[in-house]
Amino acid sequence: MSSLGLVSMLIIQFILGVIYSLYGTAPTSAKSVGLFSSPVLALHVILFFLLVIAAVGQLIRAGRARHRLTLWMSALGLVAILAAGFAGIGFASNGDDGASLGMSLAFAVALAAYVVLIFALAPSARSSTT
Repeated sequence: MSSLGLVSMLIIQFILGVIYSLYGTAPTSAKSVGLFSSPVLALHVILFFLLVIAAVGQLIRAGRARHRLTLWMSALGLVAILAAGFAGIGFASNGDDGASLGMSLAFAVALAAYVVLIFALAPSARSSTT
């Protein structure tokens, strides 16, 4: 069920990013934006750290389970979350469009990885009927 929690957190993170993109002060090459310069951006940054903690926990559980797909998807999700975070730091420093794209693509990869886990680990309908 931790995959479902990560998917929920990722969706909230995406919504916060969109809200800041629409209503926040965009950084430029001449002026960066502080990571805690607005409440929405501060929540976005804090949720990033919570996502990293949750993704590390998911990876540890996957390692203990020794289930190959779970381990690979958990590792992919964590790497994608970290990549989105580094892209976010780049975006906040100079407003680079490529960094914004990087955040979006990394979000999509992380979301896909954890959605795969939800479906791969769901109990099958056949096993629940007798």
